[in-house]
Amino acid sequence: MRRMTSYIHELPDWPKFHWNPANVAGQLAAVRYRQGRLLGRMEALGFNLRAEANLRSLTEEVLKSSEIEGENLDREQVRSSIARRLGMEAGGLPTADRNVEGIVEIILDATENYADPLSRDRLFAWHAALFPTGRSGMRKIMVGGWRPESADPMQVVSGPPHRERVHFEAPEAKRLDDEMKTFIAWFNGKEEFDLVLKASIAHLWFVTIHPFADGNGRIARTIADMALARSEGIPQRFYSMSAQIRQERKAYYDVLETAQRGGLAIDAWLDWFLGCLDRALRGAETILAAVFAKARFWEVHAGTSLNDRQRVMINHLLDGFRGKLTSSKWATITKSSQDTASRDIDDLIKKGVLSKDPAGGRSTSYSLIEPPPSGA
Repeated sequence: MRRMTSYIHELPDWPKFHWNPANVAGQLAAVRYRQGRLLGRMEALGFNLRAEANLRSLTEEVLKSSEIEGENLDREQVRSSIARRLGMEAGGLPTADRNVEGIVEIILDATENYADPLSRDRLFAWHAALFPTGRSGMRKIMVGGWRPESADPMQVVSGPPHRERVHFEAPEAKRLDDEMKTFIAWFNGKEEFDLVLKASIAHLWFVTIHPFADGNGRIARTIADMALARSEGIPQRFYSMSAQIRQERKAYYDVLETAQRGGLAIDAWLDWFLGCLDRALRGAETILAAVFAKARFWEVHAGTSLNDRQRVMINHLLDGFRGKLTSSKWATITKSSQDTASRDIDDLIKKGVLSKDPAGGRSTSYSLIEPPPSGA
């Protein structure tokens, strides 16, 4: 007996998505207003502050898109890779691994070259960059090409062996050429509706086709970022959609599964996506606060005499140094001796830049002293 239809890609009208415009009009208007306000604020800032906000946002996007899939990248490697590609100062930051370079390359290509058409070759290049060794973990996969028929059925599952739960089953591999031709033509085609809605639909559509052996979620979010960059008309990113999705990961997977098992009326998916985007735009305030704090610090200490090691370490702290700063970490990062690290730290304490943390733990740690607010 043929099983009953379970997924939207099996419906006879696939992929004719539809929704009630009245259901999304209010949220779409609110998101567009918030986008405009954010871009207006960024336009009023100087070049250096905009560049720093862009760097921070892209760093969050790369880190959190990978975290959604359970992969934790090194923050400093990510920041280093992006900074170098943007022509920004990356002194003291480590050289990035190949897998970090790959995902950074994808995000930057999508957002800096957002106006260029999407193509099969471009998607293949993104996929190859995402898996530079040709493996996903220990598993060898098809890279830079659609998943092969030998991989059928392609399922998204969770749970222990023999008790797995199937959340989704993708279209058969033999359908992929036609499915992706239709998707790419639509993505590059004339706009029928707002580009923010297009970003939402592109995300759902691509991840439902699931054309690759792995990496579909990350590439779906990259395509959505590309459409959002088109909606704003600028290559810089000042917020991170993936960072917000990471915070709402369970809801993200739940609403995605519901949409893929439902009908082609996607009002619920659009409602969630627009709400998540609105919350991501609100999250830009956190990024801006960090940018302003860094600018304020260097304004206050413009006349403070610092050596190169001290500048490198202060920037590490301003950029979100993980854990506690100790003299041992200072020595390791700056490639200096323990004595040199201790002298550098003592000098910064005397100059009112660092303070010794309250006693606790096996090693003495230190923190930056926040400068007073402007005008205080």
